[in-house]
Amino acid sequence: MTDPAIVLRKLAMLVEHVKRARRRRPERFRDLAADVDLQDALSMSVLVGIQEAVDVAFHVASDDGFGLPSSYAEAFELLARHGVLEMALAERLVAAAGLRNRLAHGYASVDLERFWRELPSGLEALDLYAAAMARHADTS
Repeated sequence: MTDPAIVLRKLAMLVEHVKRARRRRPERFRDLAADVDLQDALSMSVLVGIQEAVDVAFHVASDDGFGLPSSYAEAFELLARHGVLEMALAERLVAAAGLRNRLAHGYASVDLERFWRELPSGLEALDLYAAAMARHADTS
């Protein structure tokens, strides 16, 4: 059985990093492109937020008996197959997990302009995920 306190603590960290990313994302792409320190800070907030989402997904999938995911993507897919998440949201989170891997293993594979442009949608997906997982924790 999932420990709601662990899930809620991790979700609080996720929400905090989503807020930081929103604060850090400049209105104009050129401002991000010109500031490597801002790129690093924004990327770190996104990386930590996604990692917290992954950690919660693994924790819930394992503890609720859905199986042990073999990848970050599979963790979100398992939650969708068991009705914890909608499949459309799980697909968005699979994409976020791919971004997490690119951020963690080298900026060369991250298209900075695409990252800036798609960030609002990605942060929205993390918000929706946090809400869904908090509801799940409350019913566990």
